[in-house]
Parts: sequence; structure tokens; C-alpha cells
Amino acid sequence: MKNELSLDDVLAFLAVADGGGLTAAALETGQSPPTLGRKMTALEQATGRRLFRRGSGGYVLTAEGRAFRAEAEALVEVRARLSSWTRRDGAARVRITAGTWTTRWLARSLTQYWLPALSWVPEYLGSNANLDIARREADIGFRNRRPDQSWLAGRRLRQIRYAEFGTDESVRGYVTLAPNLPGTPSTRWLSENRGDDILTTVTDARLALDLARQGVGRVVLPIFAVAPSDGVSQLSDPIGELTHDEWLVTHHDARNDPPVRRAIDAITDFILKHET
Repeated sequence: MKNELSLDDVLAFLAVADGGGLTAAALETGQSPPTLGRKMTALEQATGRRLFRRGSGGYVLTAEGRAFRAEAEALVEVRARLSSWTRRDGAARVRITAGTWTTRWLARSLTQYWLPALSWVPEYLGSNANLDIARREADIGFRNRRPDQSWLAGRRLRQIRYAEFGTDESVRGYVTLAPNLPGTPSTRWLSENRGDDILTTVTDARLALDLARQGVGRVVLPIFAVAPSDGVSQLSDPIGELTHDEWLVTHHDARNDPPVRRAIDAITDFILKHET
């Protein structure tokens, strides 16, 4: 290329190419035909290619013009998406990262702290591997300890207790996550304390619950996360070694963003009212 391309000129090019001339493109873009003509000349100079044959039939794409049109096609979708975004009254997405069970519980309890009319909508990023809030991979995170980085803010929410769950007391052995996956305190505890009794492993914690529901074995779960509809009962006292505090963590700057602030307040109020 001779010069740096102007995206505005490329968008004008698409209008001229699709309209077959300057008049139709002027109606589409709201720019005058002389202005569009100058932009097409500038674009050809910038690319060093002849993009149109100009004549009484209007502006007809050359072979190089058709190739350039194909390369620029993606801008049509981007422009439509950006236009839609600027016109919409839609809610801002607030990214929430937490472990599998916390994410599942928050999603199942959604209507207790969120309504469609609100200015924010949750985007859940369920993962046992912590996403980096400092690098803005998420807006809100749930962690099992107070953050130690100075740029992160943390608030203690509640104490999380774990226990063994299964269909009934006759069930023996355990189902847990495969050892090659990101570990959790409960999977490590099982490996260290009940390793000989692990019957099978799964690649998703929810699959472990599904197998436990079928009587295959026991699972270790946070007590708050188990609902009657899950089809399992608590079969042990809380496991003291696994009890820990839960912290809501945000970036100091991001927490003052209005949608994030509203999400923090709504979720915090909900959890504190339902502390177990």
C-alpha cells in the first residue's frame, strides 16, 4: 500500500461497490457524490490499485476491486454490530468468575438478585482455575482467601462448609475430578485422605454429581450448593479441614463502574441474606 487506509473510505467503497455508483451510495451514506468520488480516488491511491471502471454505467468493480470487496466484507458485519450496540438500551455484561458450584448456585438463584429490567446482566465464567481479575479477565471473582494484591479489593462474604453427599448411607467409595484437571481443595482432600476409596473420576464436577445421584459413589460438595432436586443427601458432618471463608474480589477501579457496582451490591446482599 502507498498510504495508510482510512476505514471511513473503505466503508464508503462498500457503499459505492454495492450501489453501483455514487448516487446510490450517497443515498446510503448521506455523503455527497463529489465527496464519495474523492474518497474512491484517495482509496485507489492508498492501495495502489484500480478498483473501479468509471463510465456512463456507473462505478463497476475491476477484478482487483472485487478482491478488495471480498477482503472488506467483514466490516459490514462489524458496522452493523456497532450500530446496533449504540442504538440499544441493553444491559452491560458483568463478568463473574467462580468455581463450578458457586457459579451453578448463583445461576440457579438468579431471580433472587437480578431482573431483566436492570442495567446489568451477569456473564458467568465458571472455572476452578482462577481468572486474572487484575488483568480484567473478569469483573467480579469469588475466592477462598483475601486478595493480597494492593490493586484488588476484597470483602468477606461467608464461611463455606463441605460434606459428603450420596443417595444413602449404604453408598461407599467416591467420585471426583480427574487428577490432570485444575485441582480444588475438596479433590485434594479426597486424594490425600480417601485416595484408596476413589472409585472413578470425571472431567466435569457436575458429572460427579450425576454419578452420585445414580448411586455410583459419594461426592464431596459445598453444603450451600446442594438442592433437594439434586437427588442426594448429606452423609457426613462438615469436613473441618475444608471449611474456608469466601471472598468477593474486584479490581479497585472496576468496582466503581456503575454496572459492576450494582452487581456487587445485589449479589452481596443476596448472599448475606442466605448465608449458610
